[in-house]
Amino acid sequence: MMDDGYNLKKINSIKDVLLQREQTLAVAESVTAGQLQVAFSLADNATQFFQGGITVYNLGQKSRHLHIEPIQAENDNCVSEKVSLQMAVQVCEMFSSDWGIAITGYASPVPELGIEKLYACYAICFRGECIVNDTVHTRQEHPLSVRTFFTNHVLDQLYGICIQQEV
Repeated sequence: MMDDGYNLKKINSIKDVLLQREQTLAVAESVTAGQLQVAFSLADNATQFFQGGITVYNLGQKSRHLHIEPIQAENDNCVSEKVSLQMAVQVCEMFSSDWGIAITGYASPVPELGIEKLYACYAICFRGECIVNDTVHTRQEHPLSVRTFFTNHVLDQLYGICIQQEV
C-alpha cells in the first residue's frame, strides 16, 4: 500500500526489524525537506522505534546543530558524501539512536552553481559506524517528485540493510 508515494509495507517491515532488535532510528535531512521523517512517522507505532529528525538547509544550521565541518562543507555547498556522513553520525548522537540516516543534495537546478543534474548524497550509520555512504541521481524534474524519489531510494537502501544483514 502506498501513502503519499511511500511504500508502507516496506516502512513497516523496517519498523518490525528494528523493534525485534530493540533499535531506534533518527534522521537528518536537507534535500528531502522532512519527507523521511514523514515516511517513518507513517509506520504503525512509530514512537517505538523512530526517535525523530532534524531538517537543516544551510551550512550555518548544519554546522550549529550537526557539527558539520564548515570550511570543507562550504566548498561543496554542503552537498557531498562527507557531509552526509557527518550528518548521519551526529544525528545518532543528537537523538541517542542506534541508526542515523542523513541526506543532502539538490531538488532543483542551481544554475549559478552549475548544478543542472539533480542528485543527493546520503549516509546510513549504525551506532556511529558508516554502513552506506553514496550518491543517487535522478531524472525527475519537479522538486516534490525529486524529494520523493530520494526518500524512496534511502528507504529501499535501509530496507535492504535491515532485511539482508544482521546488524
